[in-house]
Amino acid sequence: MASESGVESMFPPLPLEEWDESKETLHRYAQIVGKVRLARSPFRNHWWHVPLYVTTRGLTTSPIPDKHITFEISFDLMDNRLVVSTSEGEGFAFAMDDLPVAEFYRKLFDGLGTLGLEVSINATPFGFDDEHTLADNTFHCVCDREYVRRYWSVLVQVDQVFKEFAGRFNGKTSPVHLFWHSFDLAMTRFSGRRAPERNGADKVTREAYSHEVISFGFWPGDRNVRSPAFYAYAAPEPEGLAGQPLEPEAAFWATEGGMALLMYDDLRKMDSPRSALLQFLESAYQAGAKTAGWDVEGFRVEPVS
Repeated sequence: MASESGVESMFPPLPLEEWDESKETLHRYAQIVGKVRLARSPFRNHWWHVPLYVTTRGLTTSPIPDKHITFEISFDLMDNRLVVSTSEGEGFAFAMDDLPVAEFYRKLFDGLGTLGLEVSINATPFGFDDEHTLADNTFHCVCDREYVRRYWSVLVQVDQVFKEFAGRFNGKTSPVHLFWHSFDLAMTRFSGRRAPERNGADKVTREAYSHEVISFGFWPGDRNVRSPAFYAYAAPEPEGLAGQPLEPEAAFWATEGGMALLMYDDLRKMDSPRSALLQFLESAYQAGAKTAGWDVEGFRVEPVS
């Protein structure tokens, strides 16, 4: 088994029950920031203009245009603070330690206003049954820096592995990005073929799944899955997908079918977690590509020595 110190540094413990309150608060912070990017960034296919990206210190929007300048909003998860900067050399920052969501909202928009950046967003949280809007939510107020930093350190490792895996495919591939609505770090491969339109789908879903995809991701756990996990799925789901083999041995298909899973805590126990994660991603891709009739050999990229 890998040395405990090595596993701890790359994939530290991240038990959901110990940082669930902090995760819920951070998730809502991310929705506020993501909605700012959504409001100002030019549209890109599959909604690629809205996610956040992993940095050496946390997460960022990347530059957002505003007339003749750009501004960027970054989560410095090493120091548990939010940082805003502009191409004019201006900016501001504030600490996130146990900051109520409503106060985070106020500090961000007050700060943007002082920079002359007038932005408005829909303050209704996405996918939550919160009683109050993001602008009024004082209930979610825990943001423990130890667990926030652990979460960031996991994202850094997963981001690197996903990027390495992305380089093994020469078809259309999404960036590695964090979707703030569901709080998962994800990367997607495309076959190049359009997918059948989903009956009754909203405009977001129609655009996201307009083409055949195999997606891979990591989420820290939620109300339904109470442990962090890696996942993969194909959309539309091809017949026989859940009957295909997965690696490593700990990987499995969800009982409802169609979703390959590798639990984070199982990965941490393995001799080489990084290699095991790549093995999982490749096996899930092979399962989806073969059953969906993708040109597996045509999309293969051999490493340049």
